[in-house]
Amino acid sequence: MSRKVLLVGDGAVGSTFANDLLQNTQVDELVITDVVKEKPIGDAMDLEDITPFVGSCNIHAGEYTDAKDADVVVITAGVPRKPGETRLDLVNKNVKILKSIVQPIVESGFDGIFVVSANPVDILTTITQRLSGFPKNKVIGTGTSLDSARLKVELAKRLNLSVKEITSIVLGEHGDTSFENFDETVVDGKPLSKFSELTSSDLCNIESYIRQKGGEIIKNKGATFYGIAMMLAKIVGAILENKAIVLPLSAPINGEYGIKHDLYLGTPAVIDGTGISSVIETKLSERELAKMVDSADRMQKILDGIELY
Repeated sequence: MSRKVLLVGDGAVGSTFANDLLQNTQVDELVITDVVKEKPIGDAMDLEDITPFVGSCNIHAGEYTDAKDADVVVITAGVPRKPGETRLDLVNKNVKILKSIVQPIVESGFDGIFVVSANPVDILTTITQRLSGFPKNKVIGTGTSLDSARLKVELAKRLNLSVKEITSIVLGEHGDTSFENFDETVVDGKPLSKFSELTSSDLCNIESYIRQKGGEIIKNKGATFYGIAMMLAKIVGAILENKAIVLPLSAPINGEYGIKHDLYLGTPAVIDGTGISSVIETKLSERELAKMVDSADRMQKILDGIELY
């Protein structure tokens, strides 16, 4: 069976994702579309030069109508965050862009899985599902997967360990109301609380650093894309190969954590060929649970102010 992916948005994230995907997963057809029509043409020509090393793939520029027989549509299109701007500042700009993308893709006959990484990702994933009318398991956002990777990197640096020894995640909004799951973090097989070299003040500093790291990268180089592109490649690879993996994603909340809102939020979830096959309600302390509920409440307030139609 042919594996086909449509990429919407050929900026730094999109083009890096395409490169990562082709190097890690066998794809038969990759279609790239962007409002700047020349960019996908050039990227397709550039990317096909790696196929002798990674395997054959029909890579070409295209349109939303190409989604009709695609397995996955990846949406990275959107206005990027500027220095000093929050992800939520992007809501109105990117909701308008999202509307112009989702409708024609659905009208093409697309019946695959949407994967969203444009910011604010939890809001835009929720809106993608509502606009498309797709089953919730067939709409996925990258959520706090990048935040969690950044957390592992920082803990590993401070404890002088390999990132592979760290089991820790970030939950909630991919943004200012995210929080680190420190109470359940395991490092080298032991609870994080056993590592006396990390004080409560250190943990607060780590939490602040993880939230601010994206902004620091943007200030220094203009955009962040390596980490999120790799996360996208892992998600799409799991879908195409029907390989169950667990990641903290923008996943549909259906009563988990006592949250009554109908939205997507960062929590561990299992993804495979069906999309999100299950949402994992991870163990939280009372303090962390309150943070999760607060994050959902704040996301709902944003959603309440958005007019979709």
